[in-house]
Amino acid sequence: MIDNNPAKLAVAWLIPAVGAVFFVTIQSFSFLNDYVASGGTIEAITFSPAAMWGVALFYGAWILPPLLALAGTRATDWAMLVLGGFLFIMSTLAGVTDGLRDGTHLVGLELLAVTLPGVVAMSMSWRHIRSN
Repeated sequence: MIDNNPAKLAVAWLIPAVGAVFFVTIQSFSFLNDYVASGGTIEAITFSPAAMWGVALFYGAWILPPLLALAGTRATDWAMLVLGGFLFIMSTLAGVTDGLRDGTHLVGLELLAVTLPGVVAMSMSWRHIRSN
């Protein structure tokens, strides 16, 4: 039997969102650690204002799937699935790419913190939509 509790769906989408925040935090500290260990000899990563806005909007958008889950209408359920799936897939691709560049420990972190909970959240969302 499928549980149609919107609060459980919201929590399911919050978990990969928190995982994405953990990933980007660990990635930043990992780069900082490598930079300090090298004595400042590796090239620093700099971002333009537009890139910083893009990152802020991307990670800020992670709050939308849980909020859409709480709305509980058919249209918001589909929006939750599509937006959440897009965020989960883009985070996975970006995280694996960055992890291959910066260290395989980041790939493992991405897969455990974002991909696995994202698959569970998408599965729960799909089952929720099909049961309604």
